[in-house]
Order: sequence, then structure tokens, then C-alpha cells
Amino acid sequence: MYKSAEEAALYIAALKAESLKTERRILLAVPFTAIDRAAQAARGTPFSIGAQNMHDAIEGAFTGEISASMLLASGAEFVLLGHSERRQHFLETNSFIQRKLLRALSTPLTPILCIGETLPERERGDHEKVLILQLEECLQGVENKAAERLLIAYEPVWAIGTGKTATPEIAGETHQMIRNWLLKRFGKESAQKISLLYGGSVKPESIASLMAEPDIDGVLVGGASLDPKVFTQLINY
Repeated sequence: MYKSAEEAALYIAALKAESLKTERRILLAVPFTAIDRAAQAARGTPFSIGAQNMHDAIEGAFTGEISASMLLASGAEFVLLGHSERRQHFLETNSFIQRKLLRALSTPLTPILCIGETLPERERGDHEKVLILQLEECLQGVENKAAERLLIAYEPVWAIGTGKTATPEIAGETHQMIRNWLLKRFGKESAQKISLLYGGSVKPESIASLMAEPDIDGVLVGGASLDPKVFTQLINY
């Protein structure tokens, strides 16, 4: 919950001024109120604009909610679903996230499914069980071809905004486990097309070692993205 529409446009202008030279996909998930302005500011740039959440219904009596069609009309190209803060603070369940995911896949929006375990779950050794349950329940009913449009972000809850980052080994092992599950669920051809992102206090100091892991395809950046100069360092690491 950062940046007004005007601030988002100025942020994108600052990013453009950094003369980014990259072939990477750069996705900016902005607040609902900034999507339209950010999408206008991002025209002709390597940036795609998306939303941080959406509702699963097409329309209806859901005061305060935003639908997929509203996002698309505002210029959004993707949407985050199941972020740990939505799960923690707004009690979103796997079944609700699954309905949103299916709705997003029925539109041109690209869904980014977020999964992750808490510190007690990691310390108990339950992290694999927790992550597999999230994958199973959130991806229920998703067909192989549709799955190829997905991005999946692994964000250990204990590493979000805490300054703690999973070691490259922990992150790499977990991403390998997720990839293996996807291979079994969707088959090799479809599973290999699903990008896996790591999220959790990603900083310029940690990006190179994280990206060296074979099953980490990208990163989901939180606080470090708020400063365009720092975010540029991450993009151009």
C-alpha cells in the first residue's frame, strides 16, 4: 500500500531515466488507484502493470472489491493472487484463491500465485506439506495448457519484511520441490513453461546468489522495489 497515481507515474519515469538495458520481464504490481495512470506511464517501456489482488466474481454485491474485467479495463496485464499478507491479514483461504485463479485464467490476465510457509511451519519441518497443500488446493481444476500462463512465487512468510532471506540453498531446494510437483501434476512440457519466482527480503546483495539456483527464474521484490535506483540494481544485477 504505497504510492498514489501521481507517485506511481513519477516512479516509472525515474525507472525509465535509469536507462534500463535488459531482456527481462519487469512487472509492477501497483495499488488499484494507480493502475490506469501507471499503465499510461509504462507505454513504450519494458514494464507490465498489474494488480495486487482481485475478486473471483464477474460482478455483484461485493462492496469494495475489484473484478478481473475492471483490472483489464484499467490497463492491468497480470494479478497477484494469494499473497501471504492477503492470507494472514484478510484470512484468504486456498479455496477462495483457487476461485480467483480460475477466474483470472478465463481472462487475458496472467496470474501470479503466491505460496509460502510460516516460521513455525518451517521449524517443525512441515514446510513441504504446507506448500504442497497450497499448490494442490489453489491449482485444483487448472488444465495443463492454462497452467503454462502461470507464474508461481514462493515467499517464505518468515522472510518477508524481516530482513531475513532464505539462503540460496534453502530457496533452491524449495523451488526444486515445487518444480518436481509441477512436473508430476502438469507434465514436463507444461511445467517447464511455468516461471518460479522467489520472494522474501530480496536485496541487491542477495540477488545474484539466488538467481544462480537453477529452478529460480525470477524474484518477487517487496520493500526494495520502492526506490527506483535500488530496483534498477536488482534488474541489472
